[in-house]
Amino acid sequence: MSEPYEIAILVGSLRKGSFSRRLGDALVKLAPDTLTFKYVEIGELPYYNEDLENETPPAAWTTFRDAIAPVDGVLFITPEYNRSIPAVLKNAVDVGSRPYAAGVLNGKPAAIAAQTPGTMGAFGAAHHLRQMLVALGMPTMAHPELYIAKTHELVTEDGNVTNEGTEAFLKSFVDALAVWVGKHKQS
Repeated sequence: MSEPYEIAILVGSLRKGSFSRRLGDALVKLAPDTLTFKYVEIGELPYYNEDLENETPPAAWTTFRDAIAPVDGVLFITPEYNRSIPAVLKNAVDVGSRPYAAGVLNGKPAAIAAQTPGTMGAFGAAHHLRQMLVALGMPTMAHPELYIAKTHELVTEDGNVTNEGTEAFLKSFVDALAVWVGKHKQS
């Protein structure tokens, strides 16, 4: 067997015990052995400011970029805030897309998992994020789409799924991610 594909997980919620992190833990548990995952933290990234893009950018930017550069793909897990993504996730996309035309996110295969404890499924957040990823040339998995409503009822604090139908769907998502990354990863 060849080496598994390494996937960076960017979680758009900073809250301890966030439902997005729970969903990430569930996806990691259900993933095929052709994938490995690492969470890349985004909460300490200074807001992107092009004035800071010089010979010595902020250390947190460098750490983030160094963590993303070697991965084969990126899994974005986002809650929905006001029909969009949280500012911290938008900032991570901005930091990872720079310097212009040389950002570490540019061109990497991606997938989006959107969740909410509400009933709408975070569709708005996923589509706003998808628009940004298209601008970066990131081939973003289109099917299956993953919008989860009432996450707190479907995934426990330790990342276990509470019903077989949801578990089967989440497994189909990470299985598709493995195929997607294999097809689109950069050489």
